[in-house]
Amino acid sequence: MSWILALPILTPFIGAGACLFLRNRKGAGWISVLTALVSLGLAVRLLVTVIDHGVIAGQVSGWPAPFGITLVADYLSAAMVLITAIIGLATALWAMAEIGPTSARLGWFTLFQTLLGGVTGAFLTGDLFNLYVWFEVLLISSFGLLAIGGSRSATDGAVKYVTLNLIATALFLCAAGLTYGATGTLNMADLHGRVAAHPDQGLMTVIAMLFMLAFGMKAAVFPLFFWLPASYHTPHYAVSALFAGLLTKVGVYALIRVFTLIFTGDQGWTHEILLWCACLTMVTGVLGAAAQSDFRKILSFHIVSQIGYMVLGLALMTPLALVGAVFYLLHHIIVKANLFLVAGVSRRLTGASDLAQIGGLYRAAPFLAVLFLIPAFSLAGFPPLSGFWAKYLLVRAALEEGAWLVAGIALMVGLLTIYSMTKIWAGAFWKPHPGGYEPVLAQLSPRARVLMLTPMAVLAAMTVLIGVMPEPFVTFATTAAQQLLEPEAYIRTVLGARP
Repeated sequence: MSWILALPILTPFIGAGACLFLRNRKGAGWISVLTALVSLGLAVRLLVTVIDHGVIAGQVSGWPAPFGITLVADYLSAAMVLITAIIGLATALWAMAEIGPTSARLGWFTLFQTLLGGVTGAFLTGDLFNLYVWFEVLLISSFGLLAIGGSRSATDGAVKYVTLNLIATALFLCAAGLTYGATGTLNMADLHGRVAAHPDQGLMTVIAMLFMLAFGMKAAVFPLFFWLPASYHTPHYAVSALFAGLLTKVGVYALIRVFTLIFTGDQGWTHEILLWCACLTMVTGVLGAAAQSDFRKILSFHIVSQIGYMVLGLALMTPLALVGAVFYLLHHIIVKANLFLVAGVSRRLTGASDLAQIGGLYRAAPFLAVLFLIPAFSLAGFPPLSGFWAKYLLVRAALEEGAWLVAGIALMVGLLTIYSMTKIWAGAFWKPHPGGYEPVLAQLSPRARVLMLTPMAVLAAMTVLIGVMPEPFVTFATTAAQQLLEPEAYIRTVLGARP
């Protein structure tokens, strides 16, 4: 079991080393693609093992929990590893057509694989200290990917990003230190019982709030989201797609894990704060998107808005709400990464990303228009796409709890999302180009067309498949939510016979 858990983490780092060795030669891009393909196979193997055996855990070097380094996978973490591998492979292929020799020489592919390894490690770790370590790996590699763009705007976005995320990391480290001082452990399974049995529950609530601040900033939750729209529109489009799909979801995953497994004793306080943070995140994000005119800036603000839906499921903390949160988390990674890839092709064909300066894409590239409409409609919640079922589960969970205002906010945000997507459609695709310029798909070489359009088409097909066949995915999310609400199997697997 240890190797099944460790190999998905080790493989990207092996690929990163190979890409570093080849950075001054041709082939680093294909090594990255091959590494992503192997990672996908290992992620599938991990998910199949979890489905067959339930929660699995491994102790590095044989040190027993809670003293050693624990790797653990349940339904949620295994699914997150798989979706990370899928987005990694799609982005690796797409990047082959965007990343030039200069960026490759500066180590773009090395940092790309390092980032994927850090994300995978964060999903599989079983203790808070190693979660902190993986956050550091993410921060370093993501800062490099932002800065490699080379432009003034990319450097400015990278500085804002790293400064605010360093604050979040410092808060996380303080919270972890206080947790260890109060309980004597950082193993998450061990913390479940020790936090519940601690004599000073007020202190536990204070520590929980520190974790909420740290992970809330990583996840771009209101009012800690301002770093995201300041940076996500500046780097290479492949970087934007990777960040949009994965980085904030690591923060959401950490929130879900910590507030379902460890800090569950004062839900009347912590989850009430999460509830209103979720609502304000949805509203401010969608209003910010409505006020923008740049393709990537609109999509960046919508990341913030959609994070609110995921946190809403955690805040309601009912079985159906957690099902909705898990389903939304997986659906959104696919949809949002794909939309940024569409924005990248749009920029290549039109020469700009501001909606006032582009147009004519529907006539020039109808297939690209379809590839935009599928994730855009899914993001807005149109049936029968995946976004409809994700929103349906969360709104129904809110109504069952009598949270009529919360359900109304979620529906209103969905309507405003339609407005933003319609604005992009009208500005970039439907209206003619304002300068009389006619973009044509032939501007892309045959190689670039295959490398860019193939992963986009696959991601769009996945969105349609989840929408028209939601039952197996909802069933999977139901099992994942049940494991979150009833963590006994997780704890027993990690700690073994220890009481």
